[in-house]
Amino acid sequence: MQAEQGDPKPVLPWWRVGMVWLVIAGPLAVVLAGVLTAALAVAGADPVVRAAPDVNLTPAVQARNHAAAPKR
Repeated sequence: MQAEQGDPKPVLPWWRVGMVWLVIAGPLAVVLAGVLTAALAVAGADPVVRAAPDVNLTPAVQARNHAAAPKR
């Protein structure tokens, strides 16, 4: 766009305005941080540990139930 005869400042294209980059940079930083977090979570995921069929879980279940029970 060209400036008119009486206009003291020329009109800048949108990519030359600093505020535009400030508005774009915030959401872009959040998206990049989310992608990086997801990539780290997938790459560094701990393997699922399953209990062996011959393991007795009764003491663990009793302790969990005791901890979750209301106080008397």
